[in-house]
Amino acid sequence: MFKNATFIIFLLVFCGCKTQGLLYKNVLKDVNNWVIEQQPNGQTLFTEQGIEVIDAKGCTIWFKNALEAPVKIAYDITIIDDGGAYDRVSDMNCLWMSNDPKHPDDFFKGSVERAGHFPNYHHFTGYYVGYGGHHNSKTRFRRYNGNVDRPLLPEHDLSDKQFMITANKKMHIEIIVKDNFTSYSRDGEVIYKVEDAEPYAQGYFGFRTVNNHMKIESFEVRKI
Repeated sequence: MFKNATFIIFLLVFCGCKTQGLLYKNVLKDVNNWVIEQQPNGQTLFTEQGIEVIDAKGCTIWFKNALEAPVKIAYDITIIDDGGAYDRVSDMNCLWMSNDPKHPDDFFKGSVERAGHFPNYHHFTGYYVGYGGHHNSKTRFRRYNGNVDRPLLPEHDLSDKQFMITANKKMHIEIIVKDNFTSYSRDGEVIYKVEDAEPYAQGYFGFRTVNNHMKIESFEVRKI
């Protein structure tokens, strides 16, 4: 009897460790978890596997729940190049800890006016990675400061091929926000680790792209 009780306790502890800190998982396929801001002629599809974006002129897909540091965001993403009308290998982008100074009390009140048109996000605060932008020739990190200028430091402006998109390859992205730094990793390699004297500790996460075809899978958020 004692051995059985000990084994049950072990299982409970083990399972608890495996799920410790998990905030969100298996949320991709439910459209109610997301707010889509997309320009005309684009499509955002929700399937059993996740989200598929076929975009013409600009799209941002926001997770509906605000996130608070310390936190880790992880997901798998594939940029598709298979001869489709919008199969352009470019712009595997995302924003995190985002806030809209025009709508400080209701982030999604601005959805209609933003409408997926990229300049309508430049006044934000938060963090942004444009991965494989400019036709897969640039990868950039920016700290949006609410002043539209979106400063770009030289060390955050990458053009080496190793930091670009590999078409039709599932890539694993991890983003961490903790204390006074944030990091962005691809397939286990840290691309950016940024110290921030005035860190953004609360805000919204969004997938961002323009004129491409991509699939997003296995999105989860953990408290760390």
